[in-house]
Amino acid sequence: MTLDLKAYENGNRPTWCPGCGDYAVLKVIQRALLELGIAPEDVVLVSGIGCSGKISHYFGGYGVHTTHGRVLPVAQGIAAARPDIAVIAAGGDGDGYGIGVGHLVHAVRRNLPLTYVVMDNGVYGNTKGQTSPTSPTGYRSSTSPHGNADEPVHPLRLAWSAGATFIGQGFSGDIRHLVELLKQAVSHPGFALVNVFSPCVVFNKTHDYAFYRRSVFYQETPARSSAELIQLLETHPFPLGVLWRTDRPAAARLETGPADAVPSDCMRRWLRGTLG
Repeated sequence: MTLDLKAYENGNRPTWCPGCGDYAVLKVIQRALLELGIAPEDVVLVSGIGCSGKISHYFGGYGVHTTHGRVLPVAQGIAAARPDIAVIAAGGDGDGYGIGVGHLVHAVRRNLPLTYVVMDNGVYGNTKGQTSPTSPTGYRSSTSPHGNADEPVHPLRLAWSAGATFIGQGFSGDIRHLVELLKQAVSHPGFALVNVFSPCVVFNKTHDYAFYRRSVFYQETPARSSAELIQLLETHPFPLGVLWRTDRPAAARLETGPADAVPSDCMRRWLRGTLG
């Protein structure tokens, strides 16, 4: 079968606001899979809650829309039961770095083969613009009218400290660069975090496309040591590219056993029946 971009569409029209960075992220996922030659039936896109969570509704392969903050447990279950398919988890900064941040740490340390794409817009866009975990200090919103007093979550440093084997960062305003980044992430044999600056043009008026275009820094090669990575993150607040990559054995995958042996066997049978 000859693949084209239409094979990764399902006819559903996205309902994001005009100009939302999530449009680009959807197209990047579709194009990256096409260029890798991974057919839609060999992919599962698991999404969280929020504007970004709707991305699985518009994808032409298998999709699972999870509850708030629980995208990674579901994605890990699929990756453990079906190591023969590509698993991509997708969500926003509120979903992944707020209620779901604990799952991120454990997904990193388990290192199962899946890619986690976080559309980071620094605001809770789906609920009309509240301060999010990645909103900078001083950011003004309906929940921080005098300016955000909290230190923002630093997802790349958090992932590195938990033992991540692949850390990348992209910008939805540079589709070509983001496609190449995602291709490397999907091809990585363990857990890959790809944080994407995906502007919310309606509610976040400070971190818009113009802000990122003048602020990002393109890192050509991954850091060669932990010290080099930390120095990079301290020197450049918005670096793009594959920033860290190393090898570490993945957690043990589910083994075939008696059908009634453990609850995970039931989950495995359900996944195989659902995903084919």
